[in-house]
This record gives sequence, structure tokens and C-alpha cells, in this order.
Amino acid sequence: MRRSVFLPIVFFSLALPLLSLFYITRVSAEDQATESAETDNTGTIKDLRKKITELTGKITELQGQERSLSSQIAVMDNQIKLTVYKIASTKEEIIQLESDIGIATNKVSQLEKSLGDITKVLIRRIQATYMAGSVSSLSVFLSADDLNKYLAKENYLKKMQAHDKQLMYSVQQAKVDYANQKQIYVEKQKKVEALKVQLETYNADLQKEKDNKKVLLAQTQGSEANYQRLLAQAKAQLEGFTRFTQNQGGASILSNQTVCDDWGCYYNQRDSQWGNLSLNGTQYTLASDGCLVTAMAMVMTHYGVKTLPSDINANPSNFASYYPAYLLYKISANGKTAERIGATIDSALSEGHPVVVGINAYGGTHFVVLRSGSSGNYMMNDPFVENGNNISFNAHYSVGNIFEIQKVAIY
Repeated sequence: MRRSVFLPIVFFSLALPLLSLFYITRVSAEDQATESAETDNTGTIKDLRKKITELTGKITELQGQERSLSSQIAVMDNQIKLTVYKIASTKEEIIQLESDIGIATNKVSQLEKSLGDITKVLIRRIQATYMAGSVSSLSVFLSADDLNKYLAKENYLKKMQAHDKQLMYSVQQAKVDYANQKQIYVEKQKKVEALKVQLETYNADLQKEKDNKKVLLAQTQGSEANYQRLLAQAKAQLEGFTRFTQNQGGASILSNQTVCDDWGCYYNQRDSQWGNLSLNGTQYTLASDGCLVTAMAMVMTHYGVKTLPSDINANPSNFASYYPAYLLYKISANGKTAERIGATIDSALSEGHPVVVGINAYGGTHFVVLRSGSSGNYMMNDPFVENGNNISFNAHYSVGNIFEIQKVAIY
């Protein structure tokens, strides 16, 4: 009877270690097989990144050359090519990550099953150990035919206890591996989503760059003389803004300038919310040279488009490719397009349209928004003057010094 009790225990002590070892070995073999099948396009990504770096340097070099139509087109062509490479690199990264996600998902599934199998083995081991623990050494000794068999049985029990510890470690390690693979899956999934957003941005940039090239060729008609004329016009405008600001004592930063009412919003170019921002990545700032950007933002709010000067400034397509600080006549912000078109002041104001006017003042040039009035007496929003919301135009400037008049069409 005693012998029949002990024999199943010995069987479990031999069979279960082999079974658990089988599960652990199987997981390892499956992982290796999966990893060997992993998609590896790191070489392609590396080559694309190298090309991106080379093109970035080439564009910087071209931008440092004397401005001409040919050099500007060369910059545009290389910028388009750069964006194409960025798109290709991003697509390759997404392919790589999606492959990695598939592998991680497979590993998680394998580990879930293997963890369950090993846990079942461990439960059986605990049961076997309990049974073995209920048999005293004296019972083992009495059930043995001789001393050698007794010692062998005692050795089996010790091995079973040692293997229990190893099996518990294996279960714990399987849990850690499972948690790690789950974390890898989550992180890679987040990165894929971020790259997809970046890819959309690059595709939009590519279209804008192609459009900018078409616009430049249309504006210049392929003529170097026309290009130089446009370039001189842009430089003159920005230099005029700078002189106006300097002669007014500089572009000190202000606070709490924004006022919104039934007309729309008043913004000040020197407001601390955006005054220190670079004007489209140039040496100019919104505080010193952002009067036209700020004026356009105010007019857009009049037509119900929630727009800040920083929104307009954030879109490079709103500025001339040949002079990045020069605001184009047609701009976009927050899904709407605003276009300055020629007008007469009194006619536009009488129809309820604000008028953006350029003025020669204080040795420079400046833009303000006329919001009401007639016959030479007007109220304005001045983006430079502190608290310049709905103040008298005539108290600061002369109607005779107005050199540009436009209303704004929104669509």
C-alpha cells in the first residue's frame, strides 16, 4: 500500500519537469523563429536619412548664395526632393513598425498560452509536492526493499523540490516577458500613429511647395528682371516696417492688449503672446515687423474666423518664397482663405467691410485697419500703438500718406 502511494509521486517528479521544460523551450524556439522572419528595412531608412541630411545641407548652401531666380528655383526643387525623401522615409518607418507590432502581437499571444500551460504544470507540481510531503521519511524507508532504493527515493524528492523552485522562476520570467511585449506593442502603436500624422503633414507640405514654385514662375514669368523687382519690393516693405518701429522707440513687448467685441478682435503686434515670435523663421519679429500679419488676423475675426497673428505666421505658405518675411496677398488660416483686393475706403466701409491701409509714417511704413468713418475721418485698429483698439486714425496719421488700400475677401 505504501509503495502504491509513492509511485505516482515519483512519476510526477520525473514527468512534470520534462513537461515544463518543453513549454519553456517551445516559447524560446517560437520567439527565435518569429524574430528570424522579422521585416528589416533599416538599411533603406538609413539611406533615406542620409539623403535627407545631404539635401538639407545643400538647401542651406543655396540659400546662402546671392538671390536670383535660378537659385530660388534650385532651392525649391531641392526642397521638393527633400520632402519626397521625408515621405519615403516615414513610410518605411511605418512599415517597419507595423511589422514589429505584428511580431509583438504574436509573441504576446504565444506568451499568454505558454504562461497558462506553465501555470497548470506548476499547480500539478504543488499537488504532487503536497502528496510527497504527506509521506514521512520513515514511510519511504519502510516501503523500500533495501537501503539503495530508499536513498534513490529520497533523492527523487529532493530533485522535485529543487525543480519546483526552477519552475516558479520560469513562471515569474514568463510574466515579465509578457508584460515587456505588451509594453513594446503599446509604444510602437503610439509611434505609428504619430508617424501617420507626420506623413499627412509632409504630403501637405509637398503640395504647397509645388504650388509655391508654380506661383513664383507665374509671378516672374521666368524672368530674372521680374524676380529682382519682386524681391526689391519685398525688401523695401520689411525695411519700411523696421524704420517705422525704430523711429517709434522700438518694439517693446506689451501685455493684455487683446480686446474682442461685436466688431471682432483687436490684436497688438507687440503682445507678449506672440510679439517675440520670428516672422516666418526670419530675422524679423512680429513685434517689430508684424503689422500686416496682425492687421489681417483682426480682419479675419471681423468675418467670424477665429484667427490669431500666430496662426497666420505659423503657415509658411502665407509668405513669399523669394522673401520669407513678405506676406502674400492671399493667405490661409484655420481652414479659411483671406485675400486682399483693391478698394476705395468710403465705399468699402459703407458696405460694412473693414479696410487694410498701408501708410507712410515716421520715416517708415505701417499697416492699420480702418473700421468706420467717411470723408477722411476714420476710426482704426492700430496693431502697433498700445491699446490701439478703435482709436482715431487722424490723431496719428494723415490720409494723404496712405499708399495702399484693400478690403479683404474671405472664402
